Amino acid sequence: MPHIDPKMQECIDDCLDCYEACLSMAMGHCLEAGGQHTEPPHFRLMMACAEICRTAAHFMLIGTPHHRHICGECAEICAECAADCERIGDMADCVEACRRCAESCRQMAA
Repeated sequence: MPHIDPKMQECIDDCLDCYEACLSMAMGHCLEAGGQHTEPPHFRLMMACAEICRTAAHFMLIGTPHHRHICGECAEICAECAADCERIGDMADCVEACRRCAESCRQMAA
């Protein structure tokens, strides 16, 4: 296995944490809570966030320089997801994971 830069490894971990947080919160908390939590724009955003996080981690793990583009997009979507989850409320774990991932991905995209 090739050596992965510690900063990149941290970003991979943040992406995978955010993937897990968004997916599990959407499929558990949001579906059970209903209301605003399951409105299509919010729910789609959470699914998009989970998927871009998984994809960003994948691109870094396979070592393609294209990870920068994906990480840039990931940072944008994570920031949007964090704001929307905060707006709805009662989603602190998701907000935190998204913010951490957005920051890590901004650094990787730079």
